Amino acid sequence: MSSMNLYSNNSLGELGMNAVNLEQDIRRSLQENESQIYDSICHEESNSIVRRTESENIRRLTVLSAPNSVQGVECSPIDDSGFCSTSSISPAPICRQFWRAGDYEDMLISKPPCLNRTGYLHIHPKFLHSNATSHKWAFGAVAELLDNSIDEVQNGATFVVVDKISNPRDGTTALLIQDDGGGMNPDAMRRCISFGFSDKHSKTTIGQYGNGFKTSSMRLGADVVVFSRSMWDRKMTQSVGLLSYTFLKQTGQDRIVVPMVDYEFDSHTSTWNSLHAEQHLNNNLSTLLQWSPFTTEADLLKQFDDIGSHGTKIIVYNLWHNNDGKLELDFDSDPEDICLCRNTTDNAKISSKTNPNEQHLANRLKHSLRAYLSILYLRYPANFCIVLRGQIVEYHNVGLDLKFPQFIRYKPQNVEEPVITTIGFLKEAPAVNIHGFNVYHKNRLILPFWHVVSYATNRGRGVVGILEANFIKPTHNKQDFEKTPVFEKLEARLKDMTVEYWDYHCGLIGYKVMKAPRPMTHQVTPSPKSDRGPGIYQPVVLTRDSLPSFHQNTVGGTLKRKRNEQIVEPGRVNRMGRTGLRPVDSALGGDVLQHAIPARAFQVADAAVKIIQDNQKLHAQFKEYEETDKELNLKITKLKDEIQKERREYARLLLETKMLEKVKGKGN
Repeated sequence: MSSMNLYSNNSLGELGMNAVNLEQDIRRSLQENESQIYDSICHEESNSIVRRTESENIRRLTVLSAPNSVQGVECSPIDDSGFCSTSSISPAPICRQFWRAGDYEDMLISKPPCLNRTGYLHIHPKFLHSNATSHKWAFGAVAELLDNSIDEVQNGATFVVVDKISNPRDGTTALLIQDDGGGMNPDAMRRCISFGFSDKHSKTTIGQYGNGFKTSSMRLGADVVVFSRSMWDRKMTQSVGLLSYTFLKQTGQDRIVVPMVDYEFDSHTSTWNSLHAEQHLNNNLSTLLQWSPFTTEADLLKQFDDIGSHGTKIIVYNLWHNNDGKLELDFDSDPEDICLCRNTTDNAKISSKTNPNEQHLANRLKHSLRAYLSILYLRYPANFCIVLRGQIVEYHNVGLDLKFPQFIRYKPQNVEEPVITTIGFLKEAPAVNIHGFNVYHKNRLILPFWHVVSYATNRGRGVVGILEANFIKPTHNKQDFEKTPVFEKLEARLKDMTVEYWDYHCGLIGYKVMKAPRPMTHQVTPSPKSDRGPGIYQPVVLTRDSLPSFHQNTVGGTLKRKRNEQIVEPGRVNRMGRTGLRPVDSALGGDVLQHAIPARAFQVADAAVKIIQDNQKLHAQFKEYEETDKELNLKITKLKDEIQKERREYARLLLETKMLEKVKGKGN
């Protein structure tokens, strides 16, 4: 049913024989090589045979493995008669601090290759921890898990819940993430827990590497149990999988072992039947009940009650601690939020709550999950909401926080569609020293308030921008971009854009103007129609030829103004009619003036005056239309906000309805 090796068929006696044979092989090798190192290893192995065989019953479990060829790498055949060797010596407790939990001493002796067995690549449990270190920031790991729920919108997901629960085994705090997406069938569950498998090949999905679940869950806690129910090919299945660093380390496994149980619903008998043989079910179920938060099969399967007909529930437990011995995720400071517990040294550096810099979203998102989730996605899917600790996360559009915004077109090399960048001053500027760009990729925030200019000077203070850069690839942890030449060019362009905007507009917030205000290059104007969320308008790109200019030649090039050329003011032109020239006429004599200025010149002057007057009228009408356009845009923004609120209210009511239906179903 699956390409993965599910469990070992060896009995304890066979395992003991294998261990004895292994000892004899090692002794024979030691005699031939006369190596003191191998003598010591053999002595240690012979003394631990009895201890190892006492704990072999934990080894008949699901093992993550790959075929002989993994991405073109050939693996040497190995003896797979037993999945691992274990030591019954009581191991030291796992360090509860993530960055110190990587020490792994399995005290195992590698087995010699056996050419009669099929070889495959083993992944050592230590890789779980080292792989999770890609997440330097715990909220980045939470975002990875939420990305999977967002990707499930195409399968009907309408919400994802992030909350705190209590571990029923020991009463400790655990993290719950649950959605009502399509769920995973047994094969999909195995691919989820395995490494390097990804079914997401759509251009719109966020996940792509098949590594996010492992890195994120192991970054948040030492252990995670997954429940998923789905309807696939007219079959309803439910699966439970356990990825436990505690179990692997405490039992001394030398490869990643994942116990799983799968059930299929029988519509005729209305019962759930196991998809595996009794021995496999018993072996995996016993390990699940020993190392998961649930001690009985009934309690384990009861977790599916609130999932409904489809969905996934993830419980991360044995959460990591910080250097002060407190939970890294702080659930107590705010009952409606999850915060990052700061160390004592960090608390000493925190400014007063009245400090506008500390209270700004750019700084709050570093420690508040609710603040971070409010800008995590550039556009929220319709009829979808994130529920954090019982309260819906309100979408925050940074574009609405900008004053004097401009929309600038940037076209990278070898990219068909130009990128539209929104840039402006924060509404709190210059009171806050915040600047940077929110850079998204496929709707997902990668770099929040990315600093492209230095804080050393005020140049760029308060300038914030927003753009979606789908033409560059993010790193695996989705907290940065790959440092390619294209990325470096983007960074340089955004820096120039920031400096240029500041130089021409800093006078609007009280600074000395560096240069005379003028339209920025490649500027575009917003259109009231938008699908980018409230406040962000779909820009209409204006070419250079369509921009009005009084100093362009016939081919569109800009003409340099001559030194003796002057711009004539409209008021001065009005005074240059015939009546305006009469004082000169009386001074120089009418005949001379009439000879110098023929009648045709006066006709041209009259025409010019009329044109200027018409232009003034048109300019006044344009101002009126511009004000009307602003009012309409404001109404559109307010209506979109109201629609968004109604959608969230609808999602909340829908969620409550589903919960009530489940409660009624339990009562019946």
